[in-house]
Amino acid sequence: MLTVSHVSKRYGDMLANQDISFTVEDGQIAVLLGPNGAGKSTIIKSICGLLRFTGSIEIDGKPNKSMEAKRLLGYVPELPAVYDLLTVEEHLEFIRRAYRMEEDGQYAHVLLERFELLDKKDKLGKELSKGMQQKLSICCALAHRPRVLIFDEPMVGLDPHAIKELKNLFRELKAQGCTVLISTHMIDSVEDYWDVVHIMKNGRFAASRRNGGSENHSQSLEELFFEITEGGTEEGEQA
Repeated sequence: MLTVSHVSKRYGDMLANQDISFTVEDGQIAVLLGPNGAGKSTIIKSICGLLRFTGSIEIDGKPNKSMEAKRLLGYVPELPAVYDLLTVEEHLEFIRRAYRMEEDGQYAHVLLERFELLDKKDKLGKELSKGMQQKLSICCALAHRPRVLIFDEPMVGLDPHAIKELKNLFRELKAQGCTVLISTHMIDSVEDYWDVVHIMKNGRFAASRRNGGSENHSQSLEELFFEITEGGTEEGEQA
């Protein structure tokens, strides 16, 4: 479970996130949807312990910057973060040792095969295309079998096969009871598997919508998104 309570973040005079609160339950896929500059990456980085903020964030009941929480967390950043002088295979071995995993690396092998990187296992990080670096970043985030997974614009730069595999993976993680949070500005990339969507604008939640609930919505998610981002709906609406 991921719990974010009254989180705000300033960059000087600019308020990037303002009093954000939400929860993502076990076995749930939540989406932060909004245009570039809405504050999505800021709250993601705060959750992952990369930024200072006011408020509180807990992962499975533990403070997000604690070692216990970090062991439960997997994070795919917006821009791939790979090591130039490690091979693809060495990246996964580094993760295995960093988390002191007892298994022999078979799961890492499965991930590389699934994302079509097995034949690139001896290539250095700097030799990979941006799309391959993104796929490697995904594999590294998954390698230690985290229970809470954060994806920041994960589809950008991926080929159609990798997008298909990633969507299938989201559904599998949900079925396994994992907590999944996805940040994106691409509505069509999340339209068929989300549980709750929070639409962001100007560093706040402008609206939230649950999938498959009893509410009778007169608008599609796409219509609601464009109404908000193009200036129609007041911030704070529950949809």
